[in-house]
Parts: sequence; structure tokens; C-alpha cells
Amino acid sequence: MIKLQNYINGELISPVNDNWLDNYEPARGKVYSQIPDSDADDIALAVEAAKAAFPSWSKTSIDERHDCLMRIASLIEEKLDMLAAAESRDNGKPLKLATRVDIPRAASNFRFYATAAMQFSSEAHPMPGMAINYTLRQPLGVVGCISPWNLPLYLFSWKIAPALATGNTVVAKPSEITPMTAYLLSEICIEAGLPKGVLNIVHGLGHKAGAAIVDDPAVTAISFTGGTKTGAAIAAQAAPKFKKLSLELGGKNPNIIFADCDFNKMISTTMHSSFANQGQICLCGSRIYVQRSIYDQFKEEFVKRTKALTVGDPADPETKLGAIVSEPHMEKILSYVALAQEEGGTVLAGGHRVQFDGDLADGWYVEPTIIDGLAPGCRTNQEEIFGPVVTITPFDTEEEALELANGTQYGLSCTIWTEDLTRAHRMAENIHAGIVWINCWLLRDLRTPFGGTKQSGVGREGGFEAMRFFTEPKNVCIKYG
Repeated sequence: MIKLQNYINGELISPVNDNWLDNYEPARGKVYSQIPDSDADDIALAVEAAKAAFPSWSKTSIDERHDCLMRIASLIEEKLDMLAAAESRDNGKPLKLATRVDIPRAASNFRFYATAAMQFSSEAHPMPGMAINYTLRQPLGVVGCISPWNLPLYLFSWKIAPALATGNTVVAKPSEITPMTAYLLSEICIEAGLPKGVLNIVHGLGHKAGAAIVDDPAVTAISFTGGTKTGAAIAAQAAPKFKKLSLELGGKNPNIIFADCDFNKMISTTMHSSFANQGQICLCGSRIYVQRSIYDQFKEEFVKRTKALTVGDPADPETKLGAIVSEPHMEKILSYVALAQEEGGTVLAGGHRVQFDGDLADGWYVEPTIIDGLAPGCRTNQEEIFGPVVTITPFDTEEEALELANGTQYGLSCTIWTEDLTRAHRMAENIHAGIVWINCWLLRDLRTPFGGTKQSGVGREGGFEAMRFFTEPKNVCIKYG
């Protein structure tokens, strides 16, 4: 049995309490490794290591920090196949997806922020003949980074890289459900020569290890991606301590399709935006609104293509949808399918657990599911399911589409399909979401800020916004007149 270890002060060590948690392989529903069941004692060790490393790392030249992060990026690329296999096994996603998207983007995160730190600038405001004011952007100190299970290394690195690039030291906790790539990153950091204590990775449960990170007075800021309920708990815990917070939370994203769209391009992308990673991406479009004049055409083609999707072993290159990340999450998804039918919805495709024989018999698989005929305010259309389940609804006017799209507590992303440029701009301005894609989906530029509105989060990640989050501005005024 493989036993993962915590990465603290540059070394791989067992948890202080010597307690361990089982780590399951979703495709087979069986335990294949164990991770530390860390608690406040382990977090205290990690924080002390980060505190000790901060004075030196924060004064390390930008060139040296750049070179260290670039070595990490190169090692991720060098070990791509190993990391992708580990993520696919840990998460249940198709190996092809991990190989083509998740692991390359993790390497890109380190490369981008290593380079961006070289370009990071501050502001100057001259007062002619009198003084000059300038702003220093200084690292915060020890920061906490807590990441989710759906894009394990990609989102883990998206938090860690800007924090390290700007001179902070980090105590990080990956999801206990998908810990393997974070553990392998520990080994990569050792190989890359990252100084001891600069990055510390502690495994364990959110209510123990995660809460201890948020609670520790030496941790100055928290960057968290995960569910809205957990984000609210973190905010309540951190607010009295006046910690900086970046919270990227849930989504219930609309996909608005107008009759003048490029139908072939739209339907191909909508398949991807609905079911990529088994629908376990916070940006998936789970509420699809289609202009009535093409609704029947869309429904027929969407159902046909969905029924043709291959659900199966994540390691099989023909697999389009792999396993759900855990058994409780699979049960949650299936419960929402049942709820949708109670609410008057009709299941047009999917809706069931997929059972295999042999080695995959105990795996956690759900058919890609389409539900029609639901009211906008029903729970299925209001609550985040985070699985391969979408609802489809017709609309008549642009105003109706906006009302439907904006009619939830979430505001993370939106996709709009139209060839009318004026309408595209008008809709984008009036959609309540942090990011709006027009005639595309998940087309990301790391230079741009990322985050949501309403209950989809607070703050922005990505680009220079992330680097600003991990720094504290200090204004200096020099009088010379």
C-alpha cells in the first residue's frame, strides 16, 4: 500500500499523530493508497517552517525565484506522463484529458508566474516641484492555499505559483480526495532545489488540516477554491482575524444559444462545456437556454450526441467520460436526477449509474444526463450539482434569456452563442458573471483576472490580479521641494 507523506521544511514526513486516511481509485471503487490524516500539529510545523523561510525567500532576487519556478515547470513537463496517469487514477478523469489539459496547464502556471514576476510593476505619482509618491508591493508572509479535487494539480499550482513568485512562503492543502499529484509535486520541488520551508504541502481533511491553516495567526492570507458552503465557513473564520481572502466558489453557469449561432460549432462546443471532466468543472454550462425557433433541432442533435458518448475506464483512449470522483458525490448527482423528475422534469438521455463487469464493477460512473421541462426556480436549476447533468429550456427574447441566466445565486461564468456582434456586447454587459465567453468556452488567457460574482466568490485569481492579491501595497512619499 502506497503511503503519501507531508512535505514540510523540504522533507517528506509522516503525520505527527501517525493517523492515515484511505485514498480511493474512482474507476474501481477501491483503496489504492493512504494519505496523512494531518491536524493542527502538522500545520504548526508547516507554518513554523514557512515563517523561518520567509525572510530569505522574500529577499531572494526575482531572477533566482524565476529560475527555481522554471525548473519546477520543466520537471512537470518532463514527468507529464507519470503525473497524468496519477491524476487520472486519483480523480477518475480520462487519461487523455489529464495528458492534454491538466498537467500542461500546471506547468504553464509556473512558467507564466515565473516570467510575470519579472514584469510586475508598481505605480508612481509625481507632485511636480514638491514630491514623488510611489507604491511598493511587498509579499505578505506566510499564506495558505487550499485547492479542490476536480482539477487537482492545475488549480493547486494556480495558487502556489503566484504566491511563490511574489516572495511569499506557502502552507498548502490539496483535496484529500485527489492528493497524488500534490504529493508528486513535493518530490519535484525537492528535485528542483526549492529552498526548505518555502512551500509546505500538508494532506488531510478540511475541517482539521484546512481549518488549522485558516485559524493560524501567522497565516496572513487564504486562497481557497471549492464549494460555496465551505467558502462561507472560511470567510466567517478568517474575518475576525482580518486575513486577506480570495474565494473561488460554486457555479451554476448558463449557456445561452441564439438562433443565429453557427450551429455546428455551437453543438460541438456545448457537448464539451456540458460534460468535460464528467461535468466536474466549476465552469461547465449546466443550464442551457436555447432560442425557441431552433430548440427542437438543438434538442434532437444534443440528445443524439450525448447518447453516443463513451463512458468507461479513464485509461481507455476511447473514453469520453470517466468515473465520478467519489461514491458520495455519485450518490449526490443521482439524487438530483431523481429530484428533477419529482419537480416535473423529463430525462431525455442518461440519468443512471453505469455498471461494468470485471475490474470496473465497483467503479463510480454516471451517464451524461439531459433534463427537459423544468421551471427556472426549481432546485435542479438553482443548486450546483457538479456532475454530468444539464437542463435545457427554450426562450423567446433576449430579455427573457437575460432573466433566466441571471436568475440564480451564482455568477461565475456564462457562454453566449450569437453571430450578432451588437447583441453579444449587450448581453455580455448585462450578464451577472465574472467571465463571459462568446462563441467559445474555456478559452483562458492567464493574463486576465478570473473569479465570480454573488455566491460564486470574492476576489480574483489569474494574471497580475493574483500577484496583487499575494502582495501588500505600501505607499511612499518623498518630499524634495
